[in-house]
Amino acid sequence: MFALAIASALVAPSVAHAQEPSPTAPPPAPAPPIAASQIDLEKDTQSSALVDAPAPPPEAPPPPPYKKSIVVDSSLGALVFLGKFGKTAPPAPWIRTQVGYELFKWLMLFGEGELGFTDTSGSQEPPKTRAFPLFGFGGGARFTVRFTDRFGVYAQGSLGAMKADIRRRALEIIGFKDAEDLGLYLGGRLGLEWYQLDRHFALGVTAGLRDATGFKRTLNGGGGSDTPLVFDTGAAIRYAF
Repeated sequence: MFALAIASALVAPSVAHAQEPSPTAPPPAPAPPIAASQIDLEKDTQSSALVDAPAPPPEAPPPPPYKKSIVVDSSLGALVFLGKFGKTAPPAPWIRTQVGYELFKWLMLFGEGELGFTDTSGSQEPPKTRAFPLFGFGGGARFTVRFTDRFGVYAQGSLGAMKADIRRRALEIIGFKDAEDLGLYLGGRLGLEWYQLDRHFALGVTAGLRDATGFKRTLNGGGGSDTPLVFDTGAAIRYAF
């Protein structure tokens, strides 16, 4: 018992010392208040937007028009005879297509074909009126000047042949025997082109004038004072491969 009392007396001060609270550090000083004049909501919003929004990618310029390649050019419009054949046949709906290759950006060699539809209503009353198609083909060269990347003008010359596809002697009896066979033509053409953002395409307008020898009035097999000019005009679309 005496030993137990001594041990208890030695342990008690140690426990009491362990349970004593440790001295605490002094509390931190309070932060100074923020004045209303120091708050800039607009600046914070702009800074957040600049950080969060990604920078827009640089805008690439549109590609330039295609210049040196195979080119398909088609026109839709009207064909008008200005000589004496024009008093026989009214203006014809007309379509023309040419395929060429641009050797240089200013020079293209091409082949062309065309088709039109008219009749003899100018000199024959129904039921004698004959409706018939016209067709022709040829080739030539085109010279182009591009003022900008989007606009250009061209001039071209062509040589070919055309005829009226009609029953034999149907035109001979009204004085145009040679129109029933292929006859030579020689002509020129002017045009304006508007190159699109898609470099393969261009839109344009065109007009041409030629001397179509086969549509000269023959006057029962003899010669005649006639100049068989043919004028055509239309809207055009171009595709470059």
